[in-house]
Amino acid sequence: MKNVTTTIYLVISGLILLVIGGTILLEPHLFHGSNGIALGNDPNLLSEIRAPGGLLACSGITILMGAFRNQMRPLAATLSILVYGSFGMSRLVSMGLDGIPSSSIVGAAAVEVTVAIFGVYILWRARSMRLHAASSSRSGSEPRSGKSAFSRGSASRR
Repeated sequence: MKNVTTTIYLVISGLILLVIGGTILLEPHLFHGSNGIALGNDPNLLSEIRAPGGLLACSGITILMGAFRNQMRPLAATLSILVYGSFGMSRLVSMGLDGIPSSSIVGAAAVEVTVAIFGVYILWRARSMRLHAASSSRSGSEPRSGKSAFSRGSASRR
C-alpha cells in the first residue's frame, strides 16, 4: 500500500485533523467563534467541546504516522475514512433533522465526505493491487491446499 498518492492523502488527511483537533482542544472559543458559535465559559460545556478535539488531534497523529510507516497505512487509511466519514455523514443527518447550517459548516461537510470517499478509493485500489499481485504470483505455482497461510504455518509448528 505504499505509493505517492497514498502518502499525500494520509499527510493531508492527518494534518487537517491535527490542526483542527488541536485548535478545538486548545482554543475552542476561537475555533467555534469562526462559525458564529459563542461557547461561554461553562466548564462542563468546554470539557465536552475539548474532548473530541483531543480525539481528532490524536487521530491526525496516527494517520500521519501511517504516511511514513508502511505497516500502519491500512490502519491510517481506515481511521481517516471513519473519522471523516462519520463527521460528514453526521452533518448530513443534522442538515436533514435541524436545517442547513452556515456555509462554512456545509463546506466542512463537503470536504469530510470527499476525503472519506477518496480514502475508500485508496483502500479499494490497494486491495485490488494486492489481489492482482497474489493471483499473478500463484499462476505458475502448485495448486493451493485451501488452507490459509496462518493455518499452514500453525500446522508446520506442531
